Formats: sequence, structure tokens, C-alpha cells
Amino acid sequence: MTFPQTPLDVRIELMIGVVWTDITTDVYTRTPITITRGSADEASSSEPSTCSLTLNNRSGKYSPRNPLSPYYGLIGRNSPIRISVAGPESYLALDGTTTAYARTPDVAALDITGDIDIRVEATADWEAAGSQALIGKWISGTNQRSYLLRVTDGVLFLNWSTAGSASLFASAVLPALPRRAAVRATLDVDNGSSGFTATLYWATSMAGPWTVIGAPLTSTPATSIFAGSAPLEVAPIAATGVPPLSGRVHRAEVRSGIGGTIVASLDVRPLAPGTTGWTDSAGRLWALAGAAAVTNRQYRFTGEISAWPSRWDVSGADVWVPVEAAGITRRMSQGQKALDSTLRRRIPAFSPLAYWPCEDEDGSTQAYSPIDGVAPLTTTGWRFGQDDTLAGSGALPTVAAGGRMVGKVPVPAVTPTEWSVHMVYAVDGAPSTDGDFLSWRATGTVRRWRIIQSVGVARIQGYNSAGDLTVDQPVGIGADVYEGWQRLYFRLSATGGTVTWRLDWYNIGGAAGGIGGTYSGTTGAVTQIETDFSFFVTNLRVGHIAVLPAAVTAAYTGADHGFSGDTVLARMRRLANEEAKQVSLRWIDGDTAANSERLGPQRQDTLLNLLEEAAATDGGILYEDRDRLGLIYRDRASLYNQRIVLPLDYLAEGEVPPPLEPTEDDQQTRNDITITRSGGSSARAVLESGPLSVQPPPAGIGPYDTSETLSLYSDDQPQRIANWRMHLGTWDEARYPTISVWLHAAPHLIPAVLAMDIGDRLTISNPPAWVAPGLIDQHARGYTEVLDQHGWTITMNCVPAGPWTVGVVGDTVLGRADTDGTTLNGPMTATTTTANVVTGTGLNRWIDSAAFSAMFPFNITVGGEVMRVTSCFGTALSQTFTVVRSVNGITKPHASGTRVRLAAPMRAAL
Repeated sequence: MTFPQTPLDVRIELMIGVVWTDITTDVYTRTPITITRGSADEASSSEPSTCSLTLNNRSGKYSPRNPLSPYYGLIGRNSPIRISVAGPESYLALDGTTTAYARTPDVAALDITGDIDIRVEATADWEAAGSQALIGKWISGTNQRSYLLRVTDGVLFLNWSTAGSASLFASAVLPALPRRAAVRATLDVDNGSSGFTATLYWATSMAGPWTVIGAPLTSTPATSIFAGSAPLEVAPIAATGVPPLSGRVHRAEVRSGIGGTIVASLDVRPLAPGTTGWTDSAGRLWALAGAAAVTNRQYRFTGEISAWPSRWDVSGADVWVPVEAAGITRRMSQGQKALDSTLRRRIPAFSPLAYWPCEDEDGSTQAYSPIDGVAPLTTTGWRFGQDDTLAGSGALPTVAAGGRMVGKVPVPAVTPTEWSVHMVYAVDGAPSTDGDFLSWRATGTVRRWRIIQSVGVARIQGYNSAGDLTVDQPVGIGADVYEGWQRLYFRLSATGGTVTWRLDWYNIGGAAGGIGGTYSGTTGAVTQIETDFSFFVTNLRVGHIAVLPAAVTAAYTGADHGFSGDTVLARMRRLANEEAKQVSLRWIDGDTAANSERLGPQRQDTLLNLLEEAAATDGGILYEDRDRLGLIYRDRASLYNQRIVLPLDYLAEGEVPPPLEPTEDDQQTRNDITITRSGGSSARAVLESGPLSVQPPPAGIGPYDTSETLSLYSDDQPQRIANWRMHLGTWDEARYPTISVWLHAAPHLIPAVLAMDIGDRLTISNPPAWVAPGLIDQHARGYTEVLDQHGWTITMNCVPAGPWTVGVVGDTVLGRADTDGTTLNGPMTATTTTANVVTGTGLNRWIDSAAFSAMFPFNITVGGEVMRVTSCFGTALSQTFTVVRSVNGITKPHASGTRVRLAAPMRAAL
């Protein structure tokens, strides 16, 4: 075997100040660059990525405290570093800012007023929150709107305008797309039925085939497209409310007519890296702006250098810095305080005039306010930190009978025309007689408000400046306002001289109800929360008292119960948006965000722990991004029925170097699993029979039990999850802990390896005769990558892909249900092409050729040999198969009674 001697095109860049700087020439080539990512097993969370390399420091430039270093004051702890190699093709890199785009000037050919066909192939976060403009001729500010293709919150939109001002649109929810995918929109402006038709598509690339997304939009009357003066832009920058794409664009087209003449064709793939201007095949002249760049760099690692240890030999002639960088989870796991409660995080976003969370520690004498200019809430008879049962809050105080609170509310510069007062509370039961639950003072017609409750009745009272009752409204209430945590929500708004008020009780996580009314006058402004709680109100717990400058409920809704019921992706998306300064997060979704596992309440914990908690519940993989300092979550559904990303051939030179060592062990074996919902019930799944069951050998392997507590929304989830975990833990197949690829010996594999990431599927065909026959089918859960002057090796940590192959209704292979209890009803020789089988009493027989001819052939497994069944005769439990032998290369005789199973039976996904 011979290896090429051409040095690899590896680039090392260090963030010096705020600029990525190429430091490749300072890296010792005699010491390899070693990168690790992912994990060695099926854990839902990975270890921090690492990268080790050695820097030449003879000049002292990599000594952060050396004042003679050109990098003095610009590098230090957690300086970012990234490693890249040259990829097989170029792409257009866009950072999502309005200064980064590719543009071609407006010409007559681009002023399409009739049918149009727009296509873009990009690597993007298709389900990212917010909007991303892909391609278009569109300037909102000067009413030069023509056509625009964009993605917003996982929905593909085609916008067009008939006059340059008002906009029409068609939209469809995107399916789970691979990160690199193509989207397309067509508009038939006159469909022949006095209307128009807009159709949206997707494909794995612009080569197709195209799949329609959703239903085409057909409406009347016929339409047209405005021939505006805006340039055509990839990542349009002037669409109001639609930021440009952040990601990679590989190619894009605009066609006049559906499938018609190409009038613009941006194809970056063959361009030389660094190109800033070019003419496309349609004659359009393209130019780049800002940070937009044509590049072929494929990033293998992005991390931070936490230490700069200087080393030298005894002569002092050689000085070096052995660097080990780490991914962002190393920093996230050190010294991170728990995030505030969901209410404490949410309410300040609504610009309250005053807000007191009341989550202070036991021993406090007043309630702190996180709002600038708001003094603490002074209290009497309170004991803080006593009740943590409200899911959306930290521990709240108990208030003794007759307790008191007073809090000043800053008066806004402009008297509002609406405001609202909120408080959460819990009490053991209704007071026997009228008890004050909340009261406050205000300017305006009503100067003091009181909410009074007792058995079966509440009263809302408002007093004017003379102390006279202006509002005195009784309302019948049920026992539910004393059951669990409640929220009082009082709002006031004015129209002309009429003030409308309303009071509602919210059963947190449940229903709401209340009463309202009007009076003549003005709203004024809240000046002080001042409540003397009645001696009849016992064991009261209160918190999250807020005065908002508008009549809103969104500040509390969902946050009050900790967003219990969030799907995994919805929670991760919200956390990532809230903590965007701490970490970026993208996700790979195998279904839709709405179908990921639902979670219990989000309690106070670190960001990393909350993300890992969600990943553990769903069963996907949380790992570090190699393109940027951030995280990727790959949900469980994205691991099902994957396409093969890296096909390897054992017989091909360099593709599968030694060692290839299948392992029959019990590292991942679990046959007795208990799953508990945090704060709820448990469920257990036990494999009672079979080779990996809890039965003692030789009938099984004995018990391998485990238990796990997960954040789950409802008590029907533990059983499903326990069953799935047992399925994974009793998969009867050898593991291949490591599979290596020598890319310097098999450079034709480089494109596939560069496209591969954590959780992707790889296969090995033509395995040696001494291992199990058939395709070796694995998922890569992590890898170690070594780059040196002439060598490039990747060693992947793998687990079997088989248990992630799940049923698909209607699929000719994955949609077939197996029958249990079928055996050979007589022996088979090594050459016979018929198999007599019998199915146990009470079980479903096999389909027969006469009634189900379209469903033949299919594969079965008999004693380790895979056979193709071309026909089946008989409609009773005893049937005869006609078979083709040795589908998997195995041919041998089989004894009567040998088990007969489908080779690819349908398995239910979680």
C-alpha cells in the first residue's frame, strides 16, 4: 500500500483580538493535530471536544504575558481556535448580517412578471427561530418588492408583489430537512382557471428529484409580479423584518417560466476560494459584499484554548507551547450558576413598572426587585424560601396571618391608559370570613383597590380620593381558587372617559375565570402595592408580584408552570434564544419539533444541565458544533432509518484498515429497565425470554437492571420509554467499538467523511468470512481525528444501527410486520429451494402469493442464512415457501424446528 506524499491542506486559525488569523506556519508539523469529538457509547450527551497541537514559541509570541509579543493583550484564556481542511468544492459563506450578500444588478431579464421558478441549495438551520431571506429582488423601504424566497420558523415562504407595495405569499411547513438541502418555489400567475397556483418543493440537491411540500396554493384572480428596480440578491438585505440567511449557499437559480429559461444562475461550487466577482452561465455579473466569501474550508474543530503552557529544552534553543483546546461545554460545565426560574426570567422581558419575584433566601427581611429603580418590597410576618412547589418559581415565602407588604411603584413619565397587577398565591383553604388577598394604591379616579375573598364569594372594591366606594363588585367563586397555585390578574384600560376593569383567577396550568365592569373617570397609575393580609387568611404563600404597563398575560402564561409540556426541541429553542450570549444551538430534526418528547417543568439549573436533561428524555444526542462555538442537538427521530453517509468496502484498498474488531460484550446490555417521571409514576420493561433475557444462562443472560428518572410531562410516557430503552439494551448484535479510515490512503472518501457527523450512519460491505455475514451497519457516536504532514486518519466510535431501523407504514420493506413462532416444518439441505414452515396456533400466518402477489419477494432469516421468498403457497398455518438461497453469502443445511423470521421486520419507534 502506498500513500501520497503531498502535504494536507490544513489551516489553523486563532482569534487574535476579534480577527481570525492564520497561524498554520507556527504549528509544529512533527507533532500531529489530534481532535476528539462525541462519545464512545450511546449516551445522550457527549464529552467536550478536544484538539491538541504544538505551537512554535521561539519568538515568545504565544506567551500571553510577554509585552514584546505582537499578540500581547490579544490572546489569553479561552481564545478561540479553529481547524479546517480544504473541501472538494467551494461555497458562499454568509454570516446573517445585512452587510454579507451576493448581488447582481437589476436587468430586464430579471424583471419577470409572469410565471417564475426559484431554486436555492444551501446548508442552513432550516428550523431556526426567526426569518432568513434566501434569494430575491426585494426592497421594502422603497416599495421595490418583486419576489422573495425565505424561511421563517421552519416554514418556507414565497412572497411576491403585484405593485411593489403590498405582498402576497404562499407557505408550507418544511419537513425534517438535512442541513444541506434544496428548496424551490414556482408561481403560475395564470393557471387557466382565472387564478394562480404557487407550489413549494424540497430536494436533497438542486439536481432533484423534487418533492412537493404541503398542498399547492390556488386562488383567484390571476396575479402578476412587479417589475421593480431592486437588484437580485442571494441573502437579500432590505426585506423588512427578514434578516439574511446565515449559512452556506451552494447554488441558486431564477427561471422565467416554470422549468423555463434560466435568467440567473449562482453556482459557487467550481469557483476558486477568494473569488469576489464572476459572471454566471446566464450572463449575470455577481459581486460579494461584507463578510460574504467564497471558500472551500471545511471545519473539523472550533474551540477555546484555556491554557498557554510555555515549554523549552535545556539549551533554550527550542521553545514551544503544547496547546489543548476544548469545546464550549468544558467552559459551560465550570462555575456556571443555575438559571433563574422561568417566571423570574420571563417577566422582566415585558418591561414591568415594578416586579418582586419573592424568591429570596430564608432569613431575608425584604423582597429584592430585579428592575432598576424599584426599591425592595418591605414585609412583615413573612418567612422566605419555604415553598418550592410552584414549578415556574424558586422557593417562595409563607405569610403569617395578618402579614403585610409594601412596595413603591415608580410613576411613569406619561400616565398610562392601561396597566395590570399580578400575583401568584397558594392557600390551604378559603378563609372563614372576608380576607384581603391583594390591594394597591393608584392615581386617577380610583385611588385604592382591594381583592377580598372568603368561602364562595370574592369582592373587588375600588375607593376614590375621599374614601368612598366607586367599585364594589361581588362575584361567586368556586373552591378551585384555593386548590394549588393560583394567579390573580387585574387589568385596567381607558377609552375616552370610560375605564374598563377586569379581574381573573388563573388556576396555574389550568382554567381561568373572572369578572369585569366599567366606570367613568381615568386610569391613573399604580403608585404602591400595599396589602395587609387578613388574620383569616392562613398558610398563605405569595410571589411574583408585578405591575405591568399594559394588560398582558403572556408574561406569566407558560412560565408559571415552568413550561411543563414543552417538547424537547421547543425547550431547547427557547433556552438557546434566551441564552444566545452564552451558547449558540442548532438542531437536526428527524420529524417535526412538535413530535419530539414532551418534558416536565423547567426547574432552576445550569443551562448545560437543562439541555442535557432534555436530550436524556428524548434519547437523541447533544454534542458540540465543529463549525462554530456552539452545540448541536440531534433528536431521536433523526437517528431512525438513516441514509448511508459513509459506505465502506472491506476489500477496497485503504477504506477499512486494521483493526476491525467486533466485540461480543455486555457493555450496553440492559434487560430490566425502570423509568420514573420526576414527580410522577414509574414503569418497568423486562425481557422475560430470549437469548438476552433475564433468564439464567443458557436460556438468557441473567438480569441487567437499571433505573432512570427523567423530566416527563405525563405518566403515560415512562412505559413507552422503558420499552424503547429495553429494545436498545437487548439488541443482539456484535459491536464494532472502532472503525478507522485512512484518508491519505483512500482520498476518494474525503467528501463523504467531510459530510459525516455525530450520529450518522456508515456501512462496511464485503466483510471477512470470519465475522457475521452481511453488511456491517453502524452509527458513529464519536471519533478521533489525527492530521499530520502527510497523514489523515479518523477512528470512529460506533454502535449498531440496527435497533434504529423502525417501521414505516406502507413501505414495502420496513412496513412488514413479522410473525412470531414460525419454524421449519422439516429439514432443509444446503441446496433445496423450498421451505416448509409452520406457524404456532393462534398466530398470524404468512401472506400467500395468490392473494398478495404484489408483496413478493421478501427476505427471511433461517439459522443465520438470509433467503429471498419468491412465492408462498397455502392459507393455513402450514405453508410452503419458494426461496432463493444464500442472499447474504451463507448456505448451509437447517434442521426441522429452526426459527423463521423476516430479515427486516417492522419495529415500532418510540
